[in-house]
Order: sequence, then structure tokens, then C-alpha cells
Amino acid sequence: MNNSPIGIFDSGIGGLTVAREIMRQLPDESTVYFGDTARVPYGSKSRDTIISFSRQIMKFLMTKNVKAIVVACNTASAFALDTIAKETDIPVIGVIEPGAKAAADTTINKRIGVIATEGTIKSNTYPKVIKSIDPDIQVFSKACPLFVPLVEEGWQYDSVTYEIADRYLYDIMSYDIDTLVLGCTHYPLIRRTIQKVVGDKVTLVSPAYETAKELERILAGEDIRAHANKAEHHFYVSDSVERFRNFAGTILPCEIGPVECVNMEQYN
Repeated sequence: MNNSPIGIFDSGIGGLTVAREIMRQLPDESTVYFGDTARVPYGSKSRDTIISFSRQIMKFLMTKNVKAIVVACNTASAFALDTIAKETDIPVIGVIEPGAKAAADTTINKRIGVIATEGTIKSNTYPKVIKSIDPDIQVFSKACPLFVPLVEEGWQYDSVTYEIADRYLYDIMSYDIDTLVLGCTHYPLIRRTIQKVVGDKVTLVSPAYETAKELERILAGEDIRAHANKAEHHFYVSDSVERFRNFAGTILPCEIGPVECVNMEQYN
């Protein structure tokens, strides 16, 4: 089992930022990545729908004999993580708790901003987790739903993305935050734009790095780390194979082989 792959899933391409960190920090680990590109974005969908999608994806990943699953999507982590974790006997981790801990450790003035999809913001999960770490921290949240389609469209460096970021972040910057959580795995792909808007005095926290560290700790604790393994990485989507493959090639530190399209209805 030690050389079995890590399953990673996201609503689309955003989870590739988490996959990238796992590949960098755990180079012996093989991965199976699934991007639900036919049904992106998740942020505007209901809790029941997100749980249903996540269950389908977990069933698919289990057919690949994965030894752990990383829910590389903040919305799915907020709504579905607890449910699907109870339905399997392998470790399942999300991105919210590692990101919240990193933010709590980073802030100096105890004023943290969180930007995410509508679903993640409405779940109130980030404030709950951050305040469980330090009740004195104030958390200010803002939904930024247009960031996901802009990234999916490949407009990371377009002027329209800067204009939208400037409008979204205007209010949250008035709260004198010194730390900003990029609470959607798509958002690190426009990190440069966001940093330009908020300025150098605000530290951006990307949960991807912390999630890879948490995964490493869990694998070691379960004694299922891969050793001297030639890592292999496989990619699956529910739509737009070539578009995904081209985008992944600009993000990941590995060669992108064939990307397969999966009909998720068979995993109901």
C-alpha cells in the first residue's frame, strides 16, 4: 500500500496548486488527480449537491486504489469533508484547517481577511476554525465568485482581473487586516494580482503548502509513506481534456501525460 497513489480532487484546475505542492514536498508519492471541469464552479452550488459530487469522485478515486484522499477544494472541504471521511477507512484531508492554522500563526495584529467562493464564505468554516485556534482573532470574509471563471478562462494577467480584484478587495482592506487567506485553490493562480491590490503589508496565505505538510504528517503517522518509489501522476477530468492538459502543463513540475475524461454518472 505504501506505493499506492494519493487521490486529489477539485472542482476544476484550482486543485493543481495543491497537487504541485504535494509533488514538490513528497516527490516519491504518486498521485491521481480528478478535476470536475464539467461542473465547475462548486462555490454557488448547494451543500447537498457538493456532497453528492464529492461522493461520486471519492468512489472513482477508490477504483484507483488510492491510500489517502486530499479534498483540494475549499467549498468541498467546507461542505463534504466530514461526510465522505466517515464513508472510507483511508485518511481524507481538506485544505481549510491547514490554511486556517497558517493564517493564525501568521497574523500579528489578529485581523485576518478570508476571500473565497460564496459557498465557502456562507459555510463560515474559516472563521470557526481560526477562532478555535485563537478566540481573539477577528476574521473578515468576502466572497469573490468571479475569480474562479476568470482563472478557468486563462485570464490571470488580464486587466479585467485586476479591476475585479480591486473592487472585491476594497471593503475588506478597510478592516486593517495584515493577513489574507486565499480561501479557494484557484486564487493562488492570481496571487500576483491580489498582492498588487492589497499591498506588501498584507501577507497572503495559500493553504496548498500547509496541506502538503499535513498530508506528509498523516502518511508518516499511518506508516504509509512511499519510499524509493518512481512517482507516477495520472489526471482525469469530467470535461475539456485538452484545455485542462494545456493548463496543467504550465503549473505542474512534471510531464503531463494523457488526460482521461470520466463520466461521473456511473459513480452515483
